Amino acid sequence: MKPFKFVFRFTGKYTRVLLITVVSMLLLVGVQLLAPWIVRTLVDVVTDPGVSAADLGKITRLALLTLVVYLVRTGLQFTRSYMAHVAGWSVVADVRAAVYEHLQRLSLRFYEEKRTGQLMSRVVNDTDLIESLIAHAIPDLAANVLMLIGVLAVLFQINWQLTLLSMIPIPLIVLGMRGFAKYVRPAFRVRQSELGRLSATLNDNLSGVREIKAFARERSEASRVMDHIILYRDSMLRALRLMAIFRPFVNFASALGTIILIYFGGRFIIGQTLAIADLVAFFLYLELLYQPVRELSGVWESVQQALAGAERVAELLEEAPDIVEKPNAIELPGRARGAIELEGVGFSYAVGDPVLEDINLKIAPGSVVALVGPTGAGKTTLANLIPRFYDVCQGAIRLDGIDIRDLKISSIRQQISIVLQDIFLFHGSARENILFGRPGATEEEMIRAARIANAHEFITQLPEGYDTIIGERGVKLSGGQKQRIAIARAVLKDAPILILDEATSSVDTETEMLIQQALEKLMLGKTVVVIAHRLSTIRNADLIAVLEGSGIVEKGTHAELIRQNGLYKRLNDVQSDYALDWVDVITN
Repeated sequence: MKPFKFVFRFTGKYTRVLLITVVSMLLLVGVQLLAPWIVRTLVDVVTDPGVSAADLGKITRLALLTLVVYLVRTGLQFTRSYMAHVAGWSVVADVRAAVYEHLQRLSLRFYEEKRTGQLMSRVVNDTDLIESLIAHAIPDLAANVLMLIGVLAVLFQINWQLTLLSMIPIPLIVLGMRGFAKYVRPAFRVRQSELGRLSATLNDNLSGVREIKAFARERSEASRVMDHIILYRDSMLRALRLMAIFRPFVNFASALGTIILIYFGGRFIIGQTLAIADLVAFFLYLELLYQPVRELSGVWESVQQALAGAERVAELLEEAPDIVEKPNAIELPGRARGAIELEGVGFSYAVGDPVLEDINLKIAPGSVVALVGPTGAGKTTLANLIPRFYDVCQGAIRLDGIDIRDLKISSIRQQISIVLQDIFLFHGSARENILFGRPGATEEEMIRAARIANAHEFITQLPEGYDTIIGERGVKLSGGQKQRIAIARAVLKDAPILILDEATSSVDTETEMLIQQALEKLMLGKTVVVIAHRLSTIRNADLIAVLEGSGIVEKGTHAELIRQNGLYKRLNDVQSDYALDWVDVITN
């Protein structure tokens, strides 16, 4: 069974713990089988016509033996339960680590098609169910089966005819379990899917709470969340309804065994083919016989839920990464010079819908190249191909003359710093966010990077300076402050190649000047690829590539492109006219 194989892939490290669990479980079954036998012996003693005061010693010994049995049972129950939990949560930790590592290997294309909340639900909620499979479902299933076998062995020894009669309901229960498994696991799988959708919706809404408030959408979003809550509730109730049918069926079937025992056991007593002590033992053992059978219904529910969760986790681990590193991939020898060449590059997100076609571009080491063009022309896509966030569909990209597909991915990305327009800062301190660029940097190196990024002054004015918690995504900072933290992070990394998505498009003039100064310091001595929206910021670029449609339509310096009187000049004129119109509005 695929889910079981998936789970047991992670249990090898915990063989010793599982062995202790199994041994304690076997001993526990043996100890539990002793208690009814002691009662049977007691009944034999007290119903013997020749019983006397001398037999009080036997009763005392039986009582002491019973005490020992229950003390040993208590210790074994603790050992079995705790060691099973140790194994279960250890496996869950390994599964979660494996899932996270696998998610790290998946390309950006995968994340564009998935919602964060759904992925979190698989990493957290679905893996939680695996613990119940290892710590509860499988041990309980094994213990119940062993108990069933042990009880049947004792009962056959007492009276085989009555044992066979008492077993009549068991095939009904087994057939019921197999039938319900066909419907129960899919029902719980649907429940887990609905839980993932609910988690995704909550994640979206909590992340976008500012927008919800700004557009006064609280009521409509609350209604949308409620719809998902109801869908999850209904899917849960559908699964539980199946189990609610199954459990009474199991209880009724086990009750049939008691009825059979009363009828035939009474007849055997009257016919003097069965002793009273044996009938009493039969009733006690019958409870032990049907207790595991009844518990199998609950265990089966846990198994179905856990297998449904394991299937969803296994599916996630089976997602193949788009970006695959070659087995013989090489490391770049030291620090890259920064020469980048795109030759015949083509790329598409969907088959038959090219975003880039026949892109040819040479970027000299230490030069500044700007990518400009209308929205949707493929500027960001082209920049994302350089650090190999996506793989080209045609052609090749070379770094220092080596095809980047022949390099180790980590080797490529160590040579590149990226400052995007949409800055992401982690929930943590300013220090932690800057050191993300190079965790091993010294205090002096970190402060120097912050100074270069024009961030040191505002950071030292924060309540706790560099140790101030700046909030998830930097919500306690202004847009310009977040940009400068991101620039400091890139300065600290000090990679030879820098990719910039226009960092000054949504800030005031004074902040723009500070950021521009920081960027100029950051760009010194580096190969820079700038995705430009404001053409005024890239007039001094060594080369400007103008994209339109799915290719490069113009290349040259600012002056050369103005003289060509093509798309670049039209874009420049539009921005110049727009700026003049705003000046007129402000002055009038």
